[in-house]
Amino acid sequence: MDEQYDVVVMGTGLTECILSGLLSIEGKKVLHMDRNDYYGGDSASLNLTQLFKKFREGEAPAAALGKDRDYNIDLIPKFMMANGELVKILTHTDVTRYLEFKQIAGSYVYRDGVIAKVPATEMEAVRSPLMGLFEKRRAKKFFEFVQNYKADDAATHQGMDINVTPMSEIYKYFGLEAGTIDFIGHALALHLEDSYLNRPAKETFDRITLYMSSMARWGKSPYLYPLYGLGELPQGFARLSAIYGGTYMLDKKVDEIVYENGKVVGVRSGDEVAKCTQVICDPSYAPEKVHKTDRVIRAICLLKGPIPNTDGVDSFQLIIPQNQVKRKNDIYIAGVSASHNVCEKDHYLAIVSTVVETANPQEEIQPGLALLGPIVDKFVQVVDICEPVKDGKDDQVFISKSYDATSHFETVCDDVKDLYKRITGKDLVLKQRQTQEEEQREMADH
Repeated sequence: MDEQYDVVVMGTGLTECILSGLLSIEGKKVLHMDRNDYYGGDSASLNLTQLFKKFREGEAPAAALGKDRDYNIDLIPKFMMANGELVKILTHTDVTRYLEFKQIAGSYVYRDGVIAKVPATEMEAVRSPLMGLFEKRRAKKFFEFVQNYKADDAATHQGMDINVTPMSEIYKYFGLEAGTIDFIGHALALHLEDSYLNRPAKETFDRITLYMSSMARWGKSPYLYPLYGLGELPQGFARLSAIYGGTYMLDKKVDEIVYENGKVVGVRSGDEVAKCTQVICDPSYAPEKVHKTDRVIRAICLLKGPIPNTDGVDSFQLIIPQNQVKRKNDIYIAGVSASHNVCEKDHYLAIVSTVVETANPQEEIQPGLALLGPIVDKFVQVVDICEPVKDGKDDQVFISKSYDATSHFETVCDDVKDLYKRITGKDLVLKQRQTQEEEQREMADH
């Protein structure tokens, strides 16, 4: 470890692993450390032994749960949008070679005490109980407007500029009901709360377009999920970094970040110091340089069967819009099962999560837990969502944001791009990179 590196990365969360992979490709000498003995940090997937060690130190898993190795339990509940930025980064880096994906079977929304499927086809939309006949016609006109809107063609604007007009005005123009607005804003645009109504409509239009284009890729739902759990994603990028010369050290404690004249010069672990000119880390490695923006509660629930009223699907996302349960933030439920190689046969995993609003977070997720049916076991954590206080350019210590309450990876990718620009001084341009085989063939030809 007592060597000179360009960059030392601390924490093997997805954000950190993507950046170490990208920088290794570009020829940087990267050392990547983690205090845990597993990859993934807060975005890891744990086996039963690791899960119990984290949540119930000293207690062994019940024999009835089955074999340790059959479990890969995510700590955060996120899915990939099929047409989203993470898929583009995976393709750009060729990390897809290390992973297999399965589609999430369905997207659901809780409305008036009932779980309803988010329509995936025109036929499902016609039959959907989410809207009455006249409201469906109004919604159809709204979606046609979104689909046909072109910034440079005033004929498609119907007198509204989405860069200026707030989203609430656009809903009003089309005469949409409160329940429909809830559905569009939360189940399609995937807003966590309602502040978006007062912001320019473009943000929501972009989100709806991402949802629809992701849905169009595979049908059924807009979400993809890696077999063996989300922890496979950081491991895939770690492999990429290693191929390009990155060094990895797990189970390695970090004692201090070393500075000279206000700039980082290394990272100390025990008597060893890895010298470097830049550091990248998650908030837990530099707690004095971050501030808390929110708290999130997540309940990992082991189930014996599919959750009721979801047609017995093997995976799903279920959104409870905040207005349905008189809250300020939505409650999300992400569900996967043995068919994703994350738990034993006939078992299901569901993670219920939301932004904490009161002094009793456990009570806040009850509406979500109540929809799951019998729960075999439950592991609850309340975590702080942190952001760096400064951009890192002065001391060259670049800190990622915590994984937020959103149900997908778009905000993680925004953070990756933002960090990449601050670290390298240039924009991250995503293009289809050569595969390793193509690179080797090219080298053989020269």
